[in-house]
Amino acid sequence: MTFAYTLVFISVLGLLALLLLAKGYWFARNTQLPSTSELLPIDVDAFRNLIDENEELYLRERLPGGEFRRVQRERMLAAVEYVRAAYANAGILVRIAEAARESADPKTAEAAGKLFDNAVQLRWYAVQVIPRLYFKMLFPGTSRAPRNLFDRYDILTHQALVLGRLGSVER
Repeated sequence: MTFAYTLVFISVLGLLALLLLAKGYWFARNTQLPSTSELLPIDVDAFRNLIDENEELYLRERLPGGEFRRVQRERMLAAVEYVRAAYANAGILVRIAEAARESADPKTAEAAGKLFDNAVQLRWYAVQVIPRLYFKMLFPGTSRAPRNLFDRYDILTHQALVLGRLGSVER
């Protein structure tokens, strides 16, 4: 019983520490509006190749077990980096969309609203995808990789282009 109380106590302390860190990060954020030039380049086709189950099967058949696990680990770590870049890009687009939603032009405000909603959804989805990629790294072939993350990313970049054409995004 003491172990359970200790575990709960440590969990509560950890949660409080995370909340304090998040609060400090939230209030210390830069208030300057980011530029689209800050977006990280992402090769969507390379990401899709990294998570392709057929490619994984091909490597599993062609490589010895240890070599396959090493290669698969590297592939999943690279995929995690792509997802982190998409997460960061979505964060930049969230901040741009927040500013553009205040536009007097209704078309710009509507486009910014759509961009904001989709960027927030993409960030949430990216947070869910990263643990799945780590799990896939540890246990190759056990879980399906997320296929539609970068489909959503493509939609998001298209919406950012539409907003940029409406003249609210700095170049």
